[in-house]
Amino acid sequence: MTVLKTSFRNFLAHKGRMALSAVAVLLSVAFVCGTLVFTDTMTATFDKLFASTAADVSVSPPKNDDAQETGKPQTLPASLRDRLAKVQGVGKVEPHATSRQISAADAKKKSIGPDSGAPTIGTNWDESQKKSVEITTGHEPHGAKEVVLDSDTADKRHVKTGDALRVSAAPGDFTVTVVGLATYKTTNPGAAILYFDTPTAQARLLGTTGAYSSYGLTAASGVSDEQLKTSVTAAVGTGYTVHTAAETNEENKDEIGSVLDVMKYALLGFAGIALLVGIFLIVNTFSMLVAQRTREIGLMRAIGSSRKQINRSVLVEALLLGVVGSVLGIGGGIALAVGLMELMGSMGMKLDTSELTIKPTTPVVGLLIGVVVTVLAAYLPARRASKISPMAALRDSGNPADAKAGKVRAALGLLMTAAGAAALLAGGNADEAGAGSSLLGLGVLLTLLGFVVVGPLLAGFVVRALGAVVLRIFGPVGRLAERNALRNPRRTGATASALMIGLALVAALSVVGSSMVASATGQLDKSVGADFIIGGDTGPLTPAMVKAVKSAGHVEHVTETASVSARLTLPDGKTDTQRLTAASPTYADDLRIETVRGKLKDAYAKDAMSVPEGYAKDHRIKLGDKLPVTMVDGRRAALKVTAITSDDTAFDKGAMYTDIATARQYLPADKMPPPVMLFAKAADGQAKEAAASLKAAVEDYPQIKVRDQADYKALIKDQVGQLLNMIYGLLALAIIVAVLGVVNTLALSVVERTREIGLLRAIGLSRRQMRRMIRLESVVIALFGALLGLGLGMAWGVTAHKLLALQGLGVLEIPWPTITWVFLGSAVVGLLAALVPAFRAGRMNVLNAIATD
Repeated sequence: MTVLKTSFRNFLAHKGRMALSAVAVLLSVAFVCGTLVFTDTMTATFDKLFASTAADVSVSPPKNDDAQETGKPQTLPASLRDRLAKVQGVGKVEPHATSRQISAADAKKKSIGPDSGAPTIGTNWDESQKKSVEITTGHEPHGAKEVVLDSDTADKRHVKTGDALRVSAAPGDFTVTVVGLATYKTTNPGAAILYFDTPTAQARLLGTTGAYSSYGLTAASGVSDEQLKTSVTAAVGTGYTVHTAAETNEENKDEIGSVLDVMKYALLGFAGIALLVGIFLIVNTFSMLVAQRTREIGLMRAIGSSRKQINRSVLVEALLLGVVGSVLGIGGGIALAVGLMELMGSMGMKLDTSELTIKPTTPVVGLLIGVVVTVLAAYLPARRASKISPMAALRDSGNPADAKAGKVRAALGLLMTAAGAAALLAGGNADEAGAGSSLLGLGVLLTLLGFVVVGPLLAGFVVRALGAVVLRIFGPVGRLAERNALRNPRRTGATASALMIGLALVAALSVVGSSMVASATGQLDKSVGADFIIGGDTGPLTPAMVKAVKSAGHVEHVTETASVSARLTLPDGKTDTQRLTAASPTYADDLRIETVRGKLKDAYAKDAMSVPEGYAKDHRIKLGDKLPVTMVDGRRAALKVTAITSDDTAFDKGAMYTDIATARQYLPADKMPPPVMLFAKAADGQAKEAAASLKAAVEDYPQIKVRDQADYKALIKDQVGQLLNMIYGLLALAIIVAVLGVVNTLALSVVERTREIGLLRAIGLSRRQMRRMIRLESVVIALFGALLGLGLGMAWGVTAHKLLALQGLGVLEIPWPTITWVFLGSAVVGLLAALVPAFRAGRMNVLNAIATD
């Protein structure tokens, strides 16, 4: 009980010194709990949506991953409806005509589809829709010219009843008028939903009034879903997918769950990085508090406190810190989850905060993480405190460094760093990406731990070097700042290591991102001969879109490319299903892929094809071989291998090419996939005119983008940049915690050096010079961490780039402007971190400071 009282008193007495450590725990726990609450809310919301829309039993076409992607959904015959209605136990049959590959534009020729990547869905309006939505404005759709739009899309795109929409689907384009708005009873999954009457949905979305995409069955009274499934399966036989509501829900959960899991574990990974950085802050805090209370602890030992009691006293303080920080973090996590829900709402997915889901395990997990991490981080300082002898009561505060322990630590750190460097070197020289990635991960872990352990040793060298460049120009004040940073290398190393982790990841990702962009743009210059690349944002291009592009003037040729599913019988006796790139013969000029044997243009001859060199080697395919190729849903062909392409490319790596006319010869017209992309070559000297003509030709189709090579390079750069910015934003939490560590170290250092500061002021150091000394000390610590982090991160990035080179991305580009700005930014961060500690040091009363014990 005495130990507990002492811990409480010490905690309350030093609550100001504990505050920043508590903030670090708070931020980390908030990130963890916020992620769990957000993803649990998303899961629960989708569960409700799936439960409200699922039929008791559903009948749909069998899943076939190898089916041709025609732009139209797979269908079931309309005649099946009568057969299902006669099955014993069926109370009601509701046919569905749904397509997820449509697009729509308003009268101003602007797309009304989501910006988030969610699809635009067209479906028929029937009684089953009323389970999840209700028409709040207007009326149900009747006839071929009417449509009902979901109200969230209408609000976002400023569409109202009476407005005209142009809808593009695989069977063709058509115009409809919005006659109603439907509002979700649960949540909008983020898609744009258009509801047509059933005949219109069949004809316009499926391309036939004699088919449906699926059937929903309602069980008769007293019949269970399982019983109905058994009866239906027996009645209709094989060749159909028959699911109960529970199975449909589970399938939908798995599909959305895989997406949510990626999001959850990515966010938890960044929370883990912040926790790791927070550990350095907590270790430093307790190390400094123990050092400042050396005499106090010595007195406690002198009056009878055992080592175990001293150890327990420090750990109880850590426990209190962990509990306070975790409890506040749990509340912060709930607020963060609400913020994420609002962010998703701005992207089109409406999540109601009234459905906020807080599982009982979430606060428990948050509390456990915060408390366990804090107590573990305080263990070493607590152990060090328990070794303080009673004689320490007669000495000034502060623990002498253990020289032997320092040598062991330095040797261990150097050994780990060397092992990590060897792993990085081996990973960079690996022949296979899988093995190289494992070595890269090992190298990253070992070098990171090695730098953390060897940090105090490096502090002596690096801080002196930085001092010579940065601090010496400030005269005696600069030298004092350098000596303060070198006074306790272990503390300086731990503080810098916290900043090092975040900046190392920033540097590594910057190198990888810049190299990816440089490699892709280099390959674009090398490989793409077309002047324009034309593609849709919502999937395959419809025949009307292709016709519009081909109608443009000032164009020498337009190349179509489609992805055709085919089964290959190989010389080694194996059968393999592949996607052939079926293209116009001009594709050989538009995309210049190098060959190791033969000429690529020969692959576009009648009944010819190409294979990539790795595939040819694996399956013993030689130039001139005739491969039996069966088009899925089509006929068998014998295609001659007239070219073997190089694997050393970033574009179309591993692709097999054939003439689009060959594919059409062996496939029925309704099974031929539409083009996924078009390439256009301008007539000589008419590039500007061709660009204007192409853009004018597709004006009615806002989902189609006409890009020249410069536009495409900018698109690649923007996509990589957006991904990196998102990651940098998540890493910002770890960097914020690291900055708090610098502030905390300086603040406690000022308290520790109170008497010294008073003496310096007494012998003539001005307040301004005192504040400058603290700021310079902070800057040099931040620059030390930045040097370690940037150097380590660039080594990781270079190794990762060598693995990317195996995928054809062979250009290494170090983003020196980014690295330089990060380094200079670290100095600014150090300067800002020192503002409050420097202000406090400058305001100290000289006499009171000198009198401090």
